[in-house]
Amino acid sequence: MRNTRALAVAGAAVAALGLSAPAAVAWDTPRNIVALPSVIARGGQLTITVDGCRHGGTATSNAFTMPAKLSPIPGARETARGTATIRNNARPGPYDITVTCDGKSLTKPHAFTVIGGVRGGIGGSSTTGATPTDIAIGGGLVTAAVVGGGVFWMRRRAERRV
Repeated sequence: MRNTRALAVAGAAVAALGLSAPAAVAWDTPRNIVALPSVIARGGQLTITVDGCRHGGTATSNAFTMPAKLSPIPGARETARGTATIRNNARPGPYDITVTCDGKSLTKPHAFTVIGGVRGGIGGSSTTGATPTDIAIGGGLVTAAVVGGGVFWMRRRAERRV
């Protein structure tokens, strides 16, 4: 009876070990794609970190100017990092990232979001330098200051004579 229990326990342990082996092999594939910042403007740089990418690889997206090269991080086990630049003409919205490492690939949907430019209206950002209106306003203020200063100085001078 004791031998039967010991044999059953040993069989269960071997079965558990045998079932966990395929899961351990699956850990060599890319996983856990992280894109920072998660919201970025056009023309910005995005840092991509991938676990399970032991020898490096590439990351691609429709928003990237070119595929980003992923390099292993020294001291980090099976983790690679790379930097990608967002196209200047990328449309605002969410984008996927596809990572390829050691011949295996993984796609993370909606990994980051591109935001559009700010619509500033016709404020000072629409032109460079001073406009004729700005020059007229500035000139009027300088003239008012000179006239006001002259009047003040003349009154003080007249007070001394009395």
